[in-house]
Amino acid sequence: MRLLTSSPFASYRWVRLSSLVVLLAIWQVAATAMTSETFIADEYARSRNAVYFPSPVVVAEAIWKSATTSSGLTRNVIEVLGFSITTHDLVFNIYQTLYRATVAFVIAMVLGSAIGMALGRVKGLNRFFDGWVLLGLNMPALVVGILSYIWLGLNDTALVVAVVINKIPLVAVTTREGAAAVQPELLHVARAFRLSRWQTLRRVFLPQLYPYFMVAARNGIALIWKIVLVYELLGRSNGVGFMLANSFSTLDVDQLLAYAFSFIGVVMLIESFIVRPLERRATRWRM
Repeated sequence: MRLLTSSPFASYRWVRLSSLVVLLAIWQVAATAMTSETFIADEYARSRNAVYFPSPVVVAEAIWKSATTSSGLTRNVIEVLGFSITTHDLVFNIYQTLYRATVAFVIAMVLGSAIGMALGRVKGLNRFFDGWVLLGLNMPALVVGILSYIWLGLNDTALVVAVVINKIPLVAVTTREGAAAVQPELLHVARAFRLSRWQTLRRVFLPQLYPYFMVAARNGIALIWKIVLVYELLGRSNGVGFMLANSFSTLDVDQLLAYAFSFIGVVMLIESFIVRPLERRATRWRM
C-alpha cells in the first residue's frame, strides 16, 4: 500500500488527468455509436446526430479553425496600451470576455470586501444594511443586466456595472463573516505592542481575513464569467457569449462546444496557476 500511495501515478494531478481522458474516451465512443449503422439504422438520424452530437475530434477541429481563421462577425482587433493587435476569432473573443470579467471581478472584490469588513466590525451598520445585502443576494442577475442595458446603453460599462452589482453582495457576506470572526485577543496584543492602525490592519487584521478573501475570489471566478457570458449574449457584439448566441442561431454545435470548452480551459488554467498559488501563499502563515 505504501508503494502505491507514494507512486507518482497516484498523485492528484495524474488522477485528474486520467479522469479527463476517460471522459473524452466515453464521449468519443458515444459520438461514434450515435453515427454508426450498427446502433442507428435510420440514415437521417445518423446524419442529424453527426451535426448535433459532434465527437471530441470534431470539436478540436472547430477550436483550431476558430483559432486560426476570422469569420468576419467580429472586428478582431485588440487594443493594448495604445497598440492594435489583429487576431483571429477565438483569441479575440476570449480576450474580450476575460477583460470584462477581470475588470468586474477587481471592482467587486474591492468594494465588496470594504463593505463586508465594515459590516462585520460595526454591528449597527450590519443591522441596518442586512436587508440590503439580502435583497442583493436574491436579485435575479438577468433583471440587473436588462435594467443596466436599458439605463446605461448596450456597452461594456453597462455590462461591468451589472456584474459588479451581482457580485458585491456575495463578497460582502463572505468578508463580513471573516471580519466578525477575527480573534479579539490578537487585536488586544497589537494594542499592547502599540502598533499603529495601519500595522494592525496589515499584520493582524487582514491575515485573518485572507481565507475568506480567497473563498470570495474563487466563488467570484466561478460566477462572474458565467454572468458575463449571459450579458454578452443579451447585448454585446463580441465575446464568447456573443459567439455562443451566434452558434445557437445557426445551430452550429461544433462552434458552440469549441468556444465553451476553450473558455473553460482558460478558466481552469487561471484557477490552477494563479488562484491556487495565491491561496497557498495567503494562508501560509496558518501552517
